[in-house]
Amino acid sequence: MDKYNFYTGKEFFAQDWLGAHVADGGTYFRTFAPAADGIVVVGDSGQWEMHKVLDGNFWEAFAPGVGYGEHYLYRIYHAGAMQEHCDPYGFTMELRPAWRSIVCDLSYGWHDDEWMAARHAAGPEATYSAPMNIYEMNLGSWRKKSGDQASDDPADWYTYSELARTLPSYLRESGYNWVEFMPLAEYPFDGSWGYQPTGFFAATSRYGTPTQLMGLIDALHQAGIGVLLDFVPVHFATDAYGLANYDGTPLFEYPNEAVGVSEWGSHNFMHSRGETCSFLQSAANFWVGAYHPHHLLAG
Repeated sequence: MDKYNFYTGKEFFAQDWLGAHVADGGTYFRTFAPAADGIVVVGDSGQWEMHKVLDGNFWEAFAPGVGYGEHYLYRIYHAGAMQEHCDPYGFTMELRPAWRSIVCDLSYGWHDDEWMAARHAAGPEATYSAPMNIYEMNLGSWRKKSGDQASDDPADWYTYSELARTLPSYLRESGYNWVEFMPLAEYPFDGSWGYQPTGFFAATSRYGTPTQLMGLIDALHQAGIGVLLDFVPVHFATDAYGLANYDGTPLFEYPNEAVGVSEWGSHNFMHSRGETCSFLQSAANFWVGAYHPHHLLAG
């Protein structure tokens, strides 16, 4: 990661260094928390004290023997207080109401080469040169296995893998050539439909794993269905384990509630901070690269 670009809002790959990354013999954990007095990574198999690196605003710990599947959180100390947080750069999280981050393997063998090649060859303008019939959907409310559309039982939701077997044919038979998914970044409250996220790099575990979401988009592309994905760069959920007061201070949000709290009660991002811009740009770039949507739609 380029530190200068990070501070000036020009970094698009912060997630390649920050977050949890498996290496030979264990996993590196890194986070950006300038005001923190101390941070401990708490995992399934132990605890590891983080130390300052680079200019002292970043923290790092190496956890020997830790690999994919490890649940973890950051215990952050500031001014005599302590708050536990999920990893802002974590790639997946537990199913709500649990919220710990999980060390995640994003390896997936894509089969949409033909779709991606045609997309790159045509260029972005070509998307709008042919008719687009877009089906907008929230994965959790589209259909319920029991037929009870009011059900909040996770067992009633169709998984990414189940949707991969049914959604492409449904869209084609209904005459749609595009699908727009409401936000799939992890979020705590079902009623927000994903528009108040906590995990900006984490595909929601409501419907399965990140690689299963890749499988769904892969199946859609193989069926000739383009994918659009809603992305939320404006605000985030206020849950204490998330981005709010991440290092004990308003690191991502405005310090003044008059502009820092939205009409929905969420925290507004402070976009004048380069670090915040790099966080959001990296998140958007990550979704496009990891999950192959054609476009992200800011919501």
